[in-house]
Amino acid sequence: MNVDIFIPEHNTGDIIGDLNSRRGRVMGVDQVGKRQIIKAQVPLAEMFRYSIDLKSMTSARGSFSMEFSHYEEVPDEVAAKVIPQLKAEREEE
Repeated sequence: MNVDIFIPEHNTGDIIGDLNSRRGRVMGVDQVGKRQIIKAQVPLAEMFRYSIDLKSMTSARGSFSMEFSHYEEVPDEVAAKVIPQLKAEREEE
């Protein structure tokens, strides 16, 4: 997903660190007045609950928008967790 995150400038480091922990790639940072706009690409699976986490990190002063960008192969360590779960679910059906 392409993600644009609008935050106060003093939260930039925390938000970039959080995006990195979500397997995100920061594509750029722009400044508009006293606010920062962080442009990033983040897997959709990592964006669930993001609005809650962003509110917590920015004291409810941050917001974001996202749109589909592209499909990409899942990393091996993530696939190793997901594939056995899917096989178990299919066997139950």
